[in-house]
Amino acid sequence: MPLITVNKKVFFDYEILETFEAGLALFGHEVKAIKTGHISLDGAYVVVKEGEAYLLNAKIPAYQPANVPKEYDPARSRKLLLHKKELNYLIGKSHAQGLTLVPLRVYTKRSKIKLEFGLAKGKRKYEKRELIKKRETGREIERGLKTWG
Repeated sequence: MPLITVNKKVFFDYEILETFEAGLALFGHEVKAIKTGHISLDGAYVVVKEGEAYLLNAKIPAYQPANVPKEYDPARSRKLLLHKKELNYLIGKSHAQGLTLVPLRVYTKRSKIKLEFGLAKGKRKYEKRELIKKRETGREIERGLKTWG
């Protein structure tokens, strides 16, 4: 699976409980742009409304700016292709426990573009600080081992 992009900030801001894979309903020029790596998941999220899942705020710029339709919106909402069972499960989980659906990564699988998104719970400020402290101490230990080794 060639990885196209990863939403790194999500792993810092949220605790990922479960992951799901979905296809994306895209235009042809969007597929070309994504395969060349032009997609941004910063600030993007997944919403389930009226029995359908949508990816919102994911920015896919034009592949060839001169040949794009005039009404094209790079941040438009895109439908996610999921099974009915998965959709019902997501609706129940996101409403019952107040969890969020966040996009994690975009990749290709057998020439199809797939989105991996997760059922996530937001981290508190003190949890983020603890993570930063652990990271810092780990770096200091590694530096100390390099000087002694």
